[in-house]
Amino acid sequence: MCARKETEPAPDWSDYRGVFVYVEQRGGEAKKVSWQLLGEGKRLANKLDVDLIALVIGDEVEHLAREAIYYGADKVFLCEAPELKAYRTRPYSRIAMKVIGEAKPEICLFGATGTGRDLAGAIATHLPTGLTADTTELDVEPPPSRLLLASRPAFSEKMMATILCKQYRPQMATARAGVFQALPRDVSRQGEIVRVANGMSEEQMATQVLDFIQGQATLNLEEAEIIVAGGRGLGGPEPFAMLKELADALGGVVGASRAAVDAGWIKHAHQVGQTGCTVRPKLYFAIGISGAVQHTVGMSGSEVIVAINKDPEAPIFQTAHYRIVGDLFKIVPALTEQVKKKRAAGMPGKADQTGSASVKPEEALLSERGEGR
Repeated sequence: MCARKETEPAPDWSDYRGVFVYVEQRGGEAKKVSWQLLGEGKRLANKLDVDLIALVIGDEVEHLAREAIYYGADKVFLCEAPELKAYRTRPYSRIAMKVIGEAKPEICLFGATGTGRDLAGAIATHLPTGLTADTTELDVEPPPSRLLLASRPAFSEKMMATILCKQYRPQMATARAGVFQALPRDVSRQGEIVRVANGMSEEQMATQVLDFIQGQATLNLEEAEIIVAGGRGLGGPEPFAMLKELADALGGVVGASRAAVDAGWIKHAHQVGQTGCTVRPKLYFAIGISGAVQHTVGMSGSEVIVAINKDPEAPIFQTAHYRIVGDLFKIVPALTEQVKKKRAAGMPGKADQTGSASVKPEEALLSERGEGR
C-alpha cells in the first residue's frame, strides 16, 4: 500500500480522469485478456463517470484500434511503425508513458502476461507510481476518493489482499487472463482514434530483434475453448492419457486440479485454480475433481461445466451445469467414442488451430446423459 503521513494534505488528483487499458497484440492479433480488461475497465469507468481509453502499439494494427472501440473503448491511442512490430520494453514503455502523460488516466490496466508484466513494471518504475500485480478482483471507491481497489490472493492463496495506492497517480494493476468478462462485440459503437508518433528510431533502441523463431506449440489454458480437467479421482498419472484422448477428440486441451499437480501426475502448466490459471472456456469437464473452492474459482466462469464423479455429494456438482455420477473409467471412454463417431459422421464443428474439426459443446453433451443443475 502506498501510504502517507496523516499530517500531510491529501494530493490533488483532479487532473487525472479516465480508465486506461493496454491492448496487447502479437502479429496483429490481440490477446483475449485485452478485451476482457476493456470489459472490466468499462464497468469501472461507468462507476467513475469517465471515458475508457485504450492504447494499441505495433505495425499495421489499425484494425485493433477499431476492435477496441467495438469492445467498449471511447478513445483509442494508436501508434504504428515498422520498428514497433515486435515488442521491446524501451520503445513501448516510452510511447505508453507519453500517452499516459497526455491523457492522465486515474487507472491503468494491463494483462498479467509476460509482456504485460514487463511493460507495466517499466512504466510504474519511471512514472513513478504503485503497481498491483496479478489481480483477480477490481473495484473502485466512489468519489471523492476514486481509489482503485485491486485485490489478489495472498498468504499462500489463503486470503485476499486489497491493495490501494493513495499517494500516486495513475493507479496501476495487472490482471490475470480469464478472470473478467469481455463485453459483446458491438460494431455499431463509435469512438475516437488518436494517432501517436513513434519518437524513437531503430538506432536509438537498446536491443534489436534479429529473428523470431516459433517454437513448438505450448499449452495455453487461458485461450482454450474446451478443457478436459482431471483431479485426485484419477488415482495416478496414467489416466491423463484417457483425458487427452477425449480432449483431442473435442479439439481441446487437458487441465488439472492442484491435487493432481502436487502429486506429480501432470505439470503445473495444466493447473486450473487460484494457484494456476483462471479460465473461461465454452466447455469445461471436471473429471474426478472434488470441487474445492481453490479450483472452482478458477473455472466457474466457464459457459458449460460437466462434472463426472462417483460421489453424488461432491461439491463440484454445485458448480456444474451437467452432473454425471458414476465410474469415470467407464464414462470417459464411452464419451470419447461417441464424440469420435459424431466427428466421423461429419458433425459440424469449429476448426481448431491444428485444422482438425472440434465438436460443438452443446452437441458433445448429447453423447452422454447428464443431470441438470
